[in-house]
Amino acid sequence: SRSTPTGTAVELSAHAREDTPPLATLILGSLPADRTLGSLALLSHRSSTAEGPGASFADWTIAGPGISADPAAAYGPIMFAQYTVHRGILKLTAQLAPVDGIAGLEVTLETREPGLAWTARGRTSVDPLSRTARFRVEGWDPFRAANYRVRLDLPLAGGPRTFAYPGTIAAAPPSFAQVKAAVFSCNADHGFPDADVVTHVAHHEPDLALFLGDQFYEGSGGFGIQTDSVESAALDMLHKWYMFGWSYREIFRDIPSACIPDDHDAYHGNIWGEGGHAAPLDQGWGAAAQDRGGYKMPAAWVNAMQMTQTSHLPDPPDPRPVDQGIGVYFTDWEYGGVSFAILEDRKFKSAPANVLPGDAQVFNGWIQNPDFDIRDHRDPPGATLLGDRQMAFLASWTRDWRGPTHMKVVLSQTNFAAVHTIPHDATSGAVLPGLPVPPPGEYVEGDKLAVDMDSNGWPQARRDDVLRLIRRCAAFHVAGDQHLATMVQHGIDGFGDAAFSFTGPALNNIWPRRWWPAPEAREAPLTGDGPAYTGDYFDGFGNRITVHAAASPTDTGLQPAIIRNRATGYGIVTFDSTAGRIRVECWPRHVDPAAQPDGQFPGWPIEIDRASGDGRTPLGHLPPVEVSGITDPVVELLRVDRTLVSSRRIVGQRVTLPYFERAPHVIRVGSPEEDRWLERQVDPGATAVLEFLFP
Repeated sequence: SRSTPTGTAVELSAHAREDTPPLATLILGSLPADRTLGSLALLSHRSSTAEGPGASFADWTIAGPGISADPAAAYGPIMFAQYTVHRGILKLTAQLAPVDGIAGLEVTLETREPGLAWTARGRTSVDPLSRTARFRVEGWDPFRAANYRVRLDLPLAGGPRTFAYPGTIAAAPPSFAQVKAAVFSCNADHGFPDADVVTHVAHHEPDLALFLGDQFYEGSGGFGIQTDSVESAALDMLHKWYMFGWSYREIFRDIPSACIPDDHDAYHGNIWGEGGHAAPLDQGWGAAAQDRGGYKMPAAWVNAMQMTQTSHLPDPPDPRPVDQGIGVYFTDWEYGGVSFAILEDRKFKSAPANVLPGDAQVFNGWIQNPDFDIRDHRDPPGATLLGDRQMAFLASWTRDWRGPTHMKVVLSQTNFAAVHTIPHDATSGAVLPGLPVPPPGEYVEGDKLAVDMDSNGWPQARRDDVLRLIRRCAAFHVAGDQHLATMVQHGIDGFGDAAFSFTGPALNNIWPRRWWPAPEAREAPLTGDGPAYTGDYFDGFGNRITVHAAASPTDTGLQPAIIRNRATGYGIVTFDSTAGRIRVECWPRHVDPAAQPDGQFPGWPIEIDRASGDGRTPLGHLPPVEVSGITDPVVELLRVDRTLVSSRRIVGQRVTLPYFERAPHVIRVGSPEEDRWLERQVDPGATAVLEFLFP
């Protein structure tokens, strides 16, 4: 390239070898400077009617005075890696390009602590469909940092070549340190390669990353999906997954991450998994298939997709496959004193059309009969949300404080309520992408509460069951999917008696949901000042919610509007065990947090007490519990029939427990790490201090 009076001239020449005449030359005249900044690619095009292979390139280089090369930016053949550390086990999955066809190919994981030599931690082959290399290292010290590198030897035409992907296994935060999680979901390709997100997130220095669904969409890359064969569909999926890694691998290269797929990752607009059934395709690929439940893609493809995203998660406690042999990944992950319950809220959920009366006229999860009131059908026969296996897992998890764990967090694909609105004459959310975006400060009128059964607000009775379980341990909840950032406290029997939920914003928003409830829908405002859309509401299913913040789309005046006007961004959640506090931040993706520290969405940041996850109003308090011989014990309150009422790890050695019914209770105190426990029965009217002495 060379400068000209009117811009920049670019000359491209192709040579078989550096010392040979050019095979072809292209000269572009005066170009604006911004048109000559970007990446270069070499493509081989051939006619769609041509037979046989196209051109291939065994070894090629691009050079010239206008070229700047950054070897660190090379992408492939090891595309990226994800890992977790959980109770002494390191699991790492490396994502490879489609090199699996090379005979005898092996991938090696090596680690090195500061000042020591590289140590091989394992060798493995490449899975032929997901193109993953998966490693498991037991006996890992979570509090010691180490470098890692994934190595791959390829026999190229120009000779063998070794490729390596480097990163860091971070040291887990020590007990009572703050643990900071970056929260993401819903990644379409509007902002690809999303460098602004990576730069802005780095400012927060998160300890871990949570990608909570829709890591890609069917249209990622500018075209739809391929379903001709499992192999072609897998390559198509990998193309979209590679784009995700291209965008965000620098976020999770050096910190652990959890990644859970959602409906679009499975090539569904909505999905009700029905325990892994195969969706019927006799009426086509769209809503008719989805509404009858199950997976449209072949089981082998679903497993490959799940393997790319979840195989680095801790082992599932109940690994039995569901129907069609589709694997499960629901599990728990303890890191830095925070225990995460990772749920699959799609896989076991009933399809609404299968359990609701026919006169509901369900289409794509929306009721089309205006005379059908879903609030009269809170517990449809046979309807399930998480399924028996996940409910059993949750019940066990609420009492598992090993680690030691100080806080509990539930991760799921979507929220346990329908916190969005649609125009009063709409029968579904299909109108949302075409609606005008209001200027800042304008309240949109004429909306009604959505009755969207893609959310976990349905089925209502099963939603309540989940919330009753997780409030036993005062768990906080983080979700994705909704494309609308909200902070709500759920209610079961009364407003605010259950868990808080933070639903993060979309990274790239193709479905701009909004929360503009009519004034008459609000049951009560928040205590103190707050926007008109905050306060107590019954959602479209009749579920109690208290809305503390919502980031609806607004006209920012920035371009491109499809990103800037759709309330895109990410969340930062900080868990502070020492203070017993949770801080939730919600950032627009276009805001540089270093330059605009006050630039969060209106209503954030929000801080809550750790105990707020259990919002029940007590009838009174039992006598103080004093513990000797154990520091920071776990304290459980049970009914005399052994039903758990509450479970906490306390800070210190003294606590006063609330009770919610006037009946005898059992207090159980102990150390799960040492498996030492004591218990005593107590009546609500007792006054004497309850002493638990461990020798």
